[in-house]
Amino acid sequence: MALAGVLTLVAVAAGALWLADWYRAQLERPLALEEPQRFELQPGTGLRSLSREFERRGWVESARVVEVYARRQGVAGRLQAGEYAVDAGMTPADLVQAMARGDVVRHRLTLPEGWTVRQALAAVRRHDELDPPAESVGVHNLPDVLGLDDIEHPEGWFLPDTYFFGSGTDSLDVLRRAHEAMRATLDAAWAGRSEDLPLEEPYELLILASIVERETGRGDERDRVAAVFVNRLREGMRLQTDPTLLYVQETGVQRLTGAELERDHPYNTYTRPGLPPTPIALPGRAAIVAAARPADTREFFFVSRNDGSHHFSETYREHREAVIRYQLDGDASRYGRRGR
Repeated sequence: MALAGVLTLVAVAAGALWLADWYRAQLERPLALEEPQRFELQPGTGLRSLSREFERRGWVESARVVEVYARRQGVAGRLQAGEYAVDAGMTPADLVQAMARGDVVRHRLTLPEGWTVRQALAAVRRHDELDPPAESVGVHNLPDVLGLDDIEHPEGWFLPDTYFFGSGTDSLDVLRRAHEAMRATLDAAWAGRSEDLPLEEPYELLILASIVERETGRGDERDRVAAVFVNRLREGMRLQTDPTLLYVQETGVQRLTGAELERDHPYNTYTRPGLPPTPIALPGRAAIVAAARPADTREFFFVSRNDGSHHFSETYREHREAVIRYQLDGDASRYGRRGR
């Protein structure tokens, strides 16, 4: 072979080796970042536009590098729109692979146990990363907006939990997920309920669970609180539970007057027997399970010990003594009809 031909082959080989090294270096070099940032891949963005954005930001010297890499890796048509975290040490190859996996930034919304649906809707509106519902959407029309044709009142129908989502997610989609989770939880609890539970349908279980949720936050008491109300329902006794009255108080008061206890309305469980017409809060899984399978007791009363726990009693006499002890500082003369 002529010397010129040999030199040409050597030059070509050297050039190819240099090009391969340069290509690899472009993909494996950490992105030039002054601080961690977010990268938004908009829906409909093509590979060529994305590659040019990498070049514009100085992350690669040539947009062609990103195009070739994505096609060789077989991910060119799998890049998913969303918000991505771009951290120190990340390379262009790392970011392309993250986009192919759909590793978008996950935001969260927590709906605590015991919140009302009004509070949940307000939290959704306040969340910066959720697309808020229209101003016309409220508690009064939420079932219609979500397409829940079998629900008249939305209270209680959203499971308290932490929900994760990408930036710009429709807030109504998060509420639908919370509702579907509540449906599944309620159905499972109803299927596994105690045989002699004095409830006619799952909705009544949801109502009872909401009362249990509002009456105690202690996990070791929920099934006993549920048992008190179940025992009362069996005997035709009034539930006499303050949270049902507080639910309809627009002033946000936490203590009830005698006049409020005597004012008759559907949520006054001191004046009316049975359950109130709707749930009074969003009950969590534990409260739902407790309401479905209450403790096997003959307790009909409980009173706060003022330390987060309650004293449970089977007889009115024992309950009266507990109220005097824990609520009236031993002064029996102050005992009134609030003794439940």
